Parts: sequence; C-alpha cells; structure tokens
Amino acid sequence: MSGEAASRRSCGRFHGCLILLLALAVGSWLWGQTNVSPSTPTSAQIIAFLNHTLDWHRQVAVQEQLVSSPGDTLFVADSKQLDTQVIRKSFDFARAAAPLVGNDSSAVRSDEQRAGKFQHLQQLAATAEAEVQQTQSEIDSTRAKLKTASPRSRKALRAQADALQSELALDQTRSETLRALLEFSSGAGAAAGGGNLLAQINELQRSVPESAQPATGGQSSLAAASGAAAGAASARITPQAQPTGILSLVENLFSLKRKIGALNQAVVATDSLSQAGQQLRAPIIASMNKAEQQGETLAKEADTATPAQLEELKKELDQLTTTFKRLTEVVVPLGEQSVLLGSYKSNLLRWRDAVRGQYGLDLKELAIRLAFFAGIILVVLTLAELWQRAIFRYVHDVKRRYQFLLLRRILLWCVIGIIVAFALASEIGSIATFAGLITAGIAVALQNVILAIAGYFFLIGKYGVRVGDRVQISGVTGDVVDIGLIRLHLMEIGGSGSDRHPSGRVVVFSNAVVFQPTASFFKQIPGTNFVWHEVSLMLAPESDYGAAEQRIVGAVETVYRQYHEKIELQYRRMEETVNMSIPTPQPHSRLRLTQSGLEVVVRYPVEIDQAAEIDDKVTRELLHALEQPPRLRLVGSGTPNIQPVPVPNGSGTGEPVTH
Repeated sequence: MSGEAASRRSCGRFHGCLILLLALAVGSWLWGQTNVSPSTPTSAQIIAFLNHTLDWHRQVAVQEQLVSSPGDTLFVADSKQLDTQVIRKSFDFARAAAPLVGNDSSAVRSDEQRAGKFQHLQQLAATAEAEVQQTQSEIDSTRAKLKTASPRSRKALRAQADALQSELALDQTRSETLRALLEFSSGAGAAAGGGNLLAQINELQRSVPESAQPATGGQSSLAAASGAAAGAASARITPQAQPTGILSLVENLFSLKRKIGALNQAVVATDSLSQAGQQLRAPIIASMNKAEQQGETLAKEADTATPAQLEELKKELDQLTTTFKRLTEVVVPLGEQSVLLGSYKSNLLRWRDAVRGQYGLDLKELAIRLAFFAGIILVVLTLAELWQRAIFRYVHDVKRRYQFLLLRRILLWCVIGIIVAFALASEIGSIATFAGLITAGIAVALQNVILAIAGYFFLIGKYGVRVGDRVQISGVTGDVVDIGLIRLHLMEIGGSGSDRHPSGRVVVFSNAVVFQPTASFFKQIPGTNFVWHEVSLMLAPESDYGAAEQRIVGAVETVYRQYHEKIELQYRRMEETVNMSIPTPQPHSRLRLTQSGLEVVVRYPVEIDQAAEIDDKVTRELLHALEQPPRLRLVGSGTPNIQPVPVPNGSGTGEPVTH
C-alpha cells in the first residue's frame, strides 16, 4: 500500500508541472505556425480582405436609396450585378488561398508531425485515465471486504475507502484537465492548419446570400462585366417632371448634392478595395515569376543532365508545376476582381457625371426662377409707386386719399403674397396644404390678433369708420387718425359745450372693440359732418310770443343761410347711405310754458369743425335781435343759453355724436 501511495504522489508531482509544460509547448507550436512565407497571404489577411469586401458591399444598399429617376435605376442595377461578381471573386480567392495557408512548408506541420508533438500529451491522458480506473477498482475491492470483515477491521477498511474516494476525485480532475488540454491543442492545430479558416470563409459567405450562387467562369464574368459597362454607358436619365416651385428646386438641389457625395464615397471605397487586392496579388505574382525563372533554369540544366539527374529534375519541375497551378488559382480571382472593380468604378463615375449634369440644370433653372420672381416683384412695386404718386397728384380730399392709399396697401401685399406662394410652392394643392397647417397653430396662438383683424373689416365696412370721422368709444370722443389691421388711433377731443378742442393726446383701441358689448361705440353717419345745437331764451309772460319767436328764429336763420348748402349736401348723402326718409336739417323752434315765463327753444344744424364759430355768430345775431324795438325782455338769467343737443347714451360731455 505504501508503494502505491508513493507512486501516486510522484504522479501527482508530475501532473503538477504538466500544465506549465503543455502551455509552453502549445505556445511555441502556434508561434511556429504563424511564420508564413511572404509569397502567400496569411489567414488574418484573407479574413481582413473578406471583411473589407463585405464593408464595400454595404454601399449598394445606400445607392438604392439614391434612386430618384429611371436612369438611376439602370445605374443601380449595373452596380448590383458587378457587386455580386466582385464578392464571388473574393470568396473564390479565399477558398483557393486557404489550402496554401495550411500546406505551406514554412507555416504548417504535417499530420504526422502534429501527431508526434501531441503523442506525449495523449500518453499522459491515457495514464491518468488508467489511474482513475485502478483507483475505482481498489474502492470496489475495499467495499467488498467491508461486507465480510470483522467488527475490528471495519473501521480501518472504512477509513481506507474514504481515502481512496478522495484520491479518485483528484485522479478524475487530473484526467479531465489533460483531456481538455488535448482537445484544445488539437483544435488549435486544425485552426492553424487551415481547417478552421474554411469554416470562417463559409460563415462569412452565408451572410451574403447572393454570393453563395455558383460563380461564372472567368471569360463569362468578363463578358458580363463588359455588357454591364455597355448598358451603363447607354443609360441616360429619363426626363422627369421638373419641379415648378423654388422650394422644390432647392430641395432637389440638396438631394442631388447628397447623391454626388454618396457616389464620391463609393468611388473612394472601390479604390481602397482595389488597392487591397493589388497588395495581396503582388507577392503571389512575384512567387509565380520566381517559379517561372526556376523552371527555365531547370529546363536549361536538362539539356546537359544525365539520366539520373533528369529524373531528379523531373521531380523538381513537377513540384514547380503544382506550385504554379496553386498560385494561379489564387491570383486569377484577384485579377478578375480588379477588372470588375474597374468596370464598377466607371459605372459610378458615369452616374456621378449624369447627376452633376442634372445638378447644373437645376441650379440654372433656380437662378432663372429667382430672377423672374425678383423681376415680377420689382414690376409690382413700381406699379404701386406709380399708383401712390397718382393718388397724391389727383386725389386732393384727405379722406379719399387715405381710402385709396389703404386700398393700394392691401392690394400690394395681397399680390406679393400670391406671387410668393406660387413661386415657392409647386402646385395649388401644396399652397392649400401649407395654409391649412399653419392656420391651426395661428388660430390658437393669435386669438386676440385674429379678432382684431376681423374687427378691422367691420370698421371699414359700408357704415364703417374713415380717417377724420368723429367717434366715441367707451366714453372717449375723438377724431380718427389711423385705422390699422390691429389698432385704431383717435385724436382725443376735450372741452365741453361748444368749446371743443384737441387735448393733445392720441388714444389707441384694439379693433376687437367692435365685438365688445360694453364698448359703447358711436360714430357719425357716413357722409355727414354736422350736429344739432340749440339756443333757449326765457321771455317775460307779457311778451308777444309770435313776434318774439319770429325775431329769434330769423336771427338763427340769418347765420344758417351762410352754410346751409354744405348741410343740405350732407343731408342728400345721408339719404343715399341709409336709404330712408329723414327730415330736412334746418332751424326750427319750440315754445314751452314754464312758471318763470315763456321759453323759446331754437334748434339748428352746425358743422362740427365750425361749431364754435357758428355759435358765436348766432349769439351775436340774437343779442342784436333782442335789442331791436320793441325790445324783448328776458327773465331768469337774462342771456341766451346755447348748448349742444343731448344725445342718449352719450359721453356726458354735451358733445352730440350721431349713432
């Protein structure tokens, strides 16, 4: 038992150093495997080249997004055909180069050498497996003895069985470790030998389904490439509906600019892949040249060689022929791929030139449309300026002039808006869509402004407000100075009675005031500019009321005759405006009995602008009439009282404002 334990301890020490030895052995073997001859590509170079090809292949999907015309479709179809052939040639090259990576004398080991290098590791694994079986047999034997052992020896046998069980667990762990190292080393050798490289190539090819189809031969590939190039050369961009709006032209120019940039990137990527193929092809071609030179040398030596030497030269020539064929199988796909990439690049360049031509045409069209648009705007502004000069020259009335200027401003901006809309949009539907989209936001954000704009059209209606009209809004009386789309400006009128004069302030109201029920908006009837004033006198009871009334009314009529034509003209305008019968505005009197005496009240129309002057003349005429014999005796204040006629819902200042 002690001998077996010593043997197991020595085996344990041996296995303790085994992992380090195996790591050094596997590492040195793999290092030797990477020492590849420069005449053939390494597995890393092959995989890198395939990845480079797949990255280049992804640009076809980008090109498909650039299609905007039938001509673009033709170019993309040719590019896809050439792209598929280029990918196939890359995988053909990779498959042809994989055996060279596995069979190169300086790069790989033969199967016999690989088996010899791992023979010792296999022996150790087999020894460990045998120890596991031996320990298991001892455990079974000890357990069998326990069944027939005496009570004294059972304790010792049970302790021995436990020790053997622990030793079995250790042996099993060592055996599994050695087996895992052996499997890993075998897999690494297969990977370095090229078996795993083919698996990687196949996996990459499955990611591109179109490349998995059988590839055509060299001559047929070149013929297909030539046909594709001819088809691309004959392709032309089919005339398409040109955009009619400036915005559409600008958008189209940006799209063409992005397309040109994408095609430039595709050209750069194609050049990069072509250079990568040339770098892989150059050392292989050098090896082929060297093999050819060696073949020529051997052929010369065969002329003077003995039969024995000829036999040896024949073997060397056969080996060179085999090597040359293998190198040819690698370099031919790269050469065909170079031709295909040249055709692909030519197709891209023709496509780019066609896009550049379309870009130039659209840019020229945009310049023409901008010039035409600017010319139309200039013509409209010139006509507007001529219209304004004609208004100032031929329209002398201030109100009429303002109306014409307002009409000119509205028409000018409407015409400019229509021109801009038709210039920017390509069709009426676009204008309607654009207007519908912005109206929703404007209606929410500018409610008060929209209400004010709507009020503007109410203010300038048939019975609307004009510049110079006297209005009363919320108790403020004033003359209209300006009417804008949003605001109304009044020159405030201050004072009381007949002494009305500008206060020196301008009052601003929103046009939305016409929709406010508490605004108390009053204005003159359109076409009129007169109000009613009245004069009242209190005569003594014993006065001759007939003579007194005739004398007082005569005094007022004397003044009224000086401006009655203007009042009658305004009266006729008022009748035409309201389309109804209205009493003729002229002086008239009323008598009223009071406790103090007989009150004579005379009402007469006056022009608003001349109200104070007319009242002064009426006062002088009345005083003169009262002094005439027989002199009229007044009671109460003893002087005439002239004041504006009160208007219901007025401002309380005594200034009459016609509804």
